[in-house]
Amino acid sequence: MSSTLPPAPAMPAPAQQFASDNYAGVCPEAWQAMAEANPGSAPAYGDDIWTERAADAFRALFETDCEVFFAFNGTAANSLALASLCQSYHSVICSALAHVETDECGAPEFFSNGSKLLTAATEDGKLTPEAIHALTANRRDIHFPKPRVVTITQPTETGQLYSRDEILAISAVCRDLGLSLHMDGARFANACAALGASPADLTWRAGVDVLCFGGTKNGMAVGEAILFFNRAQAEDFDYRCKQAGQLASKMRFLSAPWVRMLESGAWLRNAAHANACARHFAGRAASLPRVELVFPVCANAVFLRLPAAVTDALRARGWRFYTFIGDAARFMFGWDADLRNVDALADDIAAAAAASSQP
Repeated sequence: MSSTLPPAPAMPAPAQQFASDNYAGVCPEAWQAMAEANPGSAPAYGDDIWTERAADAFRALFETDCEVFFAFNGTAANSLALASLCQSYHSVICSALAHVETDECGAPEFFSNGSKLLTAATEDGKLTPEAIHALTANRRDIHFPKPRVVTITQPTETGQLYSRDEILAISAVCRDLGLSLHMDGARFANACAALGASPADLTWRAGVDVLCFGGTKNGMAVGEAILFFNRAQAEDFDYRCKQAGQLASKMRFLSAPWVRMLESGAWLRNAAHANACARHFAGRAASLPRVELVFPVCANAVFLRLPAAVTDALRARGWRFYTFIGDAARFMFGWDADLRNVDALADDIAAAAAASSQP
């Protein structure tokens, strides 16, 4: 008779994961819009009524006559937008923690045919006017790529927010130095919800030239919008999208969800709910022994510094999360975050932290 013990039963997987807001499904408003756009035929490549309605909905939301384009994902949206603002011999100023620097696999450089990213070291991912000045003053000779664009991420990769006054200060420096200002808004809705500010006040009224507005992380299946508040900078951008494989033939399925998301207010409700779940989770985690909040919780991201035994225990229980900024565990909360599941995660962290504290 074999003395080998049977394997221990696997622990049930958590009902919901918080590694990324990309894990979430499609919210009802976006799903309904795609179903409504589905029957029958419609003109291709953006000549449909849904794309027209979506563009008009953005103009109404932002209270200005901006140019609007749609792309499949944030990598393309940001990279093509930056490429439209500079030539290959120019440079783009960003935080060293900016998504375009750390997580785009060189796409901004690729689509701009070589524009260099100039990075500023920042603890929380936020650029400052002083950092922009320092980078532009570092080299002014013809042997170095000429600064032409500043890009800021709202919220940052660490979940921090630029206030309207901070954006105004950055845009003032940009104007003084002849630089364009681009905003990576993959979670722009979360910033609006957290700051209680209008989209217009956080963008063009504060001096932003181009915004990439994220839909995927806010309840859509796929799709980002690129808004040019300076319409002259959008010249031939449709050709850039086509060349980059970002011109959807059945564009109505990329644009229709935006109609329902914007017109119903779901874009803001979804973000506010995600932010509230992050605050709830942070409130529970902050009271635990040997658990440290690494950054202030401003939107829908929570970064925790955990003992190795706690991270190991969480992963053994099936929880997924990233540890890529300062070795902190990042937890993201999406539009569909269920407080029961948020509490289940907090309970498991509490149990693991208590066990790790035992002598």
